Amino acid sequence: MDFFLNTEVTIGIPLILNSLLLGVGLAMDAFSVSIANGLEEPSMKKARVCAIAGIYALFQFAMPLAGWFFVHSVAELFKAFQPFIPWIALILLCFIGGKMIFEGVTKKTQGDKQEEEKVSEHGKLTAAVLLVQGLATSIDALSVGFTISEYKVSEALLSSAIIGAVTFAICVAGLVFGKKIGERFSDKATVIGGIILIFIGFEILIKSFI
Repeated sequence: MDFFLNTEVTIGIPLILNSLLLGVGLAMDAFSVSIANGLEEPSMKKARVCAIAGIYALFQFAMPLAGWFFVHSVAELFKAFQPFIPWIALILLCFIGGKMIFEGVTKKTQGDKQEEEKVSEHGKLTAAVLLVQGLATSIDALSVGFTISEYKVSEALLSSAIIGAVTFAICVAGLVFGKKIGERFSDKATVIGGIILIFIGFEILIKSFI
């Protein structure tokens, strides 16, 4: 277990560049979900944008680190669990996306629209929904544990922090972009957002077979 005790950091261009590239690649699903969330809540305030992006960034920071830990502690168990990761992401995203589509299609009367807008102001995106989204879009990042398995614990922490920071910036951009679209297509935004989430779920699953 010496790798847990070695706190020396070897900061170099390869580590930073590799982490930046991993961050961009891993953040793409979260970026797409961020667009969907911006569509869902076009009146989202700046503080909430940062908070939501922060949730995704936290998950993207934690998952590679957890994967790194599993590789160094329970590698065989992790390998057995790995094939189920895309299916878990698909189920979670299809559940959330399906719920959004159902709500969008079954909007009641035009008279109820103002009431829905009031709910939207307080955020249909509850903490529970955001946590599920964060898990679903980051669970495949567990596999990054193999990619950074040669890193010392301090290097793994630095790499995960870079991945998290990149995710935060990309998700803020996605939320802002989604808000702008949502303002124009507010009547169809919920359905579009749900379709995006389901598409991402199937994309994650299909990528796992390639």
